[in-house]
Amino acid sequence: MKRKRVVITGMGVVAPNATGLPQFEDAIKAGKSGIKFHQELKDLKFSCQVGGVPKIPQELLDKNFTALEQRGLLATGLIYGGIAGQEAWTDAKLSIKHELDTDSGIIFGTGVLGVEKLREAFNRIDDKQVRRLGSTSVLQTMASGISAFLGGRLGCGNQVTSNSSACSTGTEALLMGFERIQFGKAKRMLVGSCSDSGPYVWGGFDALRILPHQHNATPESASQPLSAAAAGFVPSSGAGALVLEDLESALERDAHIYAEVLGGHVNAGGQRENGSMTAPNSTAVKSCISQALLDAGVNSEEIDLINGHLTATAMDSTEIENWSQALGLSGKEFPYINSLKSHIGHALAAAGSIELVSSVLELSRGFIFPNINCDTIHPEVLKLIDEDKIPRRLVEKKLNLLAKASFGFGDVNACVILKSYDK
Repeated sequence: MKRKRVVITGMGVVAPNATGLPQFEDAIKAGKSGIKFHQELKDLKFSCQVGGVPKIPQELLDKNFTALEQRGLLATGLIYGGIAGQEAWTDAKLSIKHELDTDSGIIFGTGVLGVEKLREAFNRIDDKQVRRLGSTSVLQTMASGISAFLGGRLGCGNQVTSNSSACSTGTEALLMGFERIQFGKAKRMLVGSCSDSGPYVWGGFDALRILPHQHNATPESASQPLSAAAAGFVPSSGAGALVLEDLESALERDAHIYAEVLGGHVNAGGQRENGSMTAPNSTAVKSCISQALLDAGVNSEEIDLINGHLTATAMDSTEIENWSQALGLSGKEFPYINSLKSHIGHALAAAGSIELVSSVLELSRGFIFPNINCDTIHPEVLKLIDEDKIPRRLVEKKLNLLAKASFGFGDVNACVILKSYDK
């Protein structure tokens, strides 16, 4: 069976530095940080009191959720994902039909959904007020709540599901949707991921002491991937969404095509060979990158840009080493590389999808967004690649091939190869 070509025809984004595709593009080009100080975290005695939380105006809520849906709506991940998913659908010029759309499906992941709603539910149940939980409490707290919400809103009758693979969730969702279309099981798939915000999501990471505490007074400089001064990842939240479509369908609709998905790979390191719950097995990471290139049918020398995982931890230099060895490239031969986490922090389950949206914008618009907060690059990184490959200012450049990877908590990996679209 001949595999179908898969393209990206719509995108949506809710990020700490901007909500909405045009605003997000402007923000990443300008190197705008979305990290803020949060008094609530200080009051709760968090060591790290900064984080990334998207701003959602009431008019945007009203546009995407009915008055009934907004009643008791506390699941921030559902809010972010609902907005991003509907924006992507609209951006793809797809209508919401009254009849069931069996050609369209959804794979939209999350790490944990509705933590604040669960907290409310626990308190009400303990107070013997179970009848006051509300009609949306199940939707807001089940893992597949986000895909169920979007599936009902858009009338999708193909596969509608949620995946969950920590920081790899969004990139994995894209590859799952890609394969479904590639083998003719769907014409289009809305893919993406979201993450709740706030202390009940971020507290465990603060307890692990992997969040920075040195920048509570200077939040915009807190997230420092690839920097010699990097002190840990900044927690954040949001959602990214992309409409994948088989090329034939996209051309029939005369849809705008942002980029093409060539291939990718998903694997795990089994928490062996120095891999652990929090650290990746480098052998598996390198295999994931190599297999992604093989699946896409491209050579490493053809990669123009890497949108890295790069979290501003001690693992950044290890990630660069893994990329260098997997690609067989170093020094000036290494591709350009950047990390959106310098702008918005680590959005956990939402990270891969938001970063994919930024990657597709770079490919389709011809630019490389800057790495911010990276005045002094880590010396171990500079032993491997040339400093010019880590741009600190916006670079206007036509790009052809981009590699995006996510390496998640639990030693799970996903890597995708994207290409600028040629008619």
